[in-house]
Amino acid sequence: MQFSLFLHMERYHEHESHRQLFAELCELVRIAEAGGFRTAWIGEHHGMQFTSSPSPTAQLAYLAAKTERIRLGAGTFVAPFWDPIRLAGEAAMLDVISDGRLEFGIARGAYQFEFDRLADGMSAADGGQALREMVPAIRSLWQGDYAHQGDVYRFPVTTSVPKPLQATLPPIWIAARDPNSHDFAVKNGCNVMVTALMKGDEEVADLAHKFDAACANHPDMPRPDLMLLRHTFVHEESDPEGWRKGAEALNLFYRYFLAWFKNDQQAVDGFFEPVPEEAVADNPEFALESLRRNMMIGTPGELVDRLKNYERLGITEYSFWTDNTLPFNEKKRSLELFINEVMPHFR
Repeated sequence: MQFSLFLHMERYHEHESHRQLFAELCELVRIAEAGGFRTAWIGEHHGMQFTSSPSPTAQLAYLAAKTERIRLGAGTFVAPFWDPIRLAGEAAMLDVISDGRLEFGIARGAYQFEFDRLADGMSAADGGQALREMVPAIRSLWQGDYAHQGDVYRFPVTTSVPKPLQATLPPIWIAARDPNSHDFAVKNGCNVMVTALMKGDEEVADLAHKFDAACANHPDMPRPDLMLLRHTFVHEESDPEGWRKGAEALNLFYRYFLAWFKNDQQAVDGFFEPVPEEAVADNPEFALESLRRNMMIGTPGELVDRLKNYERLGITEYSFWTDNTLPFNEKKRSLELFINEVMPHFR
């Protein structure tokens, strides 16, 4: 099993500096590279302070100059917000800048808040068609001259300038949940990234089974990689109550997440208030014990056992998701514990 880092600049208060948050993000990536992580992933979000990330390419280009080995992943570009020609060229330039370290992740998008502002109010549920046209278009543009006449995109013959440095082209990853998304990814020779969000390991198993079914549907295609993204918080064996800090932080994170997903507030300078605790009091997924059980929260030994199970399910890459509302020093401590006491069991 390979390991990767998934992170954003999380900003919840006006006094927090984006410059400082970016410096902290870079430090976590430096630690991950030194610790043997395969990839650092940064996603795309717009107008949302709690995931301040309008341009993965800009952040990853900077990191390309500050790192040597770690691969650099866009996790993920939101297909409906892009033109294929522009995205192909920008991604290829990042591959050139990083000396061939690009991992290209793409998704249909999720937050209606963003679609209302970047996609002329398109329903977030309708982003899949853009994704399905974007993937073959990007790959064709990377290879040479290509024209496209689709339902979403239309353009005459053109090509990606520059071309990616990787001779076999950057790996393409598709964020998938439903069986059709898994099937599309495998059929088109793409790797798959999944997340169980607030659900437990039974959801992870279900996602792995959907992936297996898609692979079985396309026996002529090489089996892609399957990456699992999970919020991760490691605490010391000597602190049996250490899990509470992680669970409380993720309870708050998902109350922010729910607020943005519901999209029923007026954002003020990119901030939403989190859904109040009392509003989720009857939702068992928000209970601290449930978060402890469902998220990757625990001691190094507990996480090793769960990761071994993920490995048996066919997960080839585990992505340590840092977003959790905790301050930098807590994220750093958790990441270093993971590197020093969890990862050696997988080498």
